[in-house]
Amino acid sequence: MCATDNENKGSAAPSEDTVSTMKSAFQTIQMTTAALLITTIALLIATCVLAADKSGSPSTEVAAVAATQTVTETVTVEVPTWPTVRPPAGENPCAGKKPDLPNIQCVIDAVEQTGEQAGANVTKGYNGLKETEATPITQNYYEVGICPVNVHWHLGAEHYSLGEFDETGTGPTDISGRRKLAGKTRQGFQCKHYNENDAKFTTPYEWKHCDATMEVGQTYEVHWPHSAAGACGTINQYQTPFYDGVFCRDGVLTDTAAQIGVQGQVFTIVNDEAYYYPDLMRGMIVDGEFGADMAMYTGSTTGTSRDNEICSQYAPITWQVDRKCHLISASTFDKMCADMKAQRDDMSDDLYAHGSRELVADHLAANNHANLRA
Repeated sequence: MCATDNENKGSAAPSEDTVSTMKSAFQTIQMTTAALLITTIALLIATCVLAADKSGSPSTEVAAVAATQTVTETVTVEVPTWPTVRPPAGENPCAGKKPDLPNIQCVIDAVEQTGEQAGANVTKGYNGLKETEATPITQNYYEVGICPVNVHWHLGAEHYSLGEFDETGTGPTDISGRRKLAGKTRQGFQCKHYNENDAKFTTPYEWKHCDATMEVGQTYEVHWPHSAAGACGTINQYQTPFYDGVFCRDGVLTDTAAQIGVQGQVFTIVNDEAYYYPDLMRGMIVDGEFGADMAMYTGSTTGTSRDNEICSQYAPITWQVDRKCHLISASTFDKMCADMKAQRDDMSDDLYAHGSRELVADHLAANNHANLRA
């Protein structure tokens, strides 16, 4: 019922104590209600976030942040690792395709027994003395239909580029001392980047996929053999030994200088992620100074089983070699090794640095050296 005017007029005013008590009670009710409201909102937000996660939809970051005002959740993020699991086993059409062409004596009774050799001097302006009718490929390899079939590298540079990788280069291992140690892999020329007072050249790197003998601060020459007879575009494209990949398909090769080529690029390894490139496996880096100053010539296969007395019969083939030495992160090499482990063919014999052939003598180097780019 409603109070009448007379009843209101006749009522006594409440005391100050009563008013104070009522205000306190009202404030308590307000605070309790607000606390309950905040808790309810937080629980609703957390419920929505969990529902979104279960449904597979993206988590709402703003809601998650708000929810953590009441509920704290610890999230562990795993650092991605490079996959090294090989594809399913299957037939390898390239297995055993390496031709039987053993090394032979370079010259017998003043008669040359084989074609031009590699690795040669690639300093701009250099030309060999051996006359040849072969012509090196002057286009990018992909433009002439040949694909990479392998990647491997050598300790030091097999090629020689004055002022870039030559006899005055330095590294963590003395070049003359390394060559004299019995049983050690023969070391080629070194670059000039190494600085023992710079941490990126001296800080060890924990190799996870490449062989543990790899060194930060060291010079390596990487080779990418290419061939028109490779299993291009298939799961069997990459092969070890590389000869299997180069000669994989029968009846294709008619002009080896025009259908087989090798890319060569020289690096000094540093422990610095600023020099990381994610795909060193599928060909040389072409980016800015990388691949900008190239030498081209025809030569042969390389390696320490050959020198200036014993030559390779795998000739002539095209070589395209970067004249510059570049810094590259150790992780770039390790990522490449992980990619190699993930191939169908077993590439474990190429996860370490091979020895370097001694510099090819002028009389064994082709006289067709040219420039791809100035």
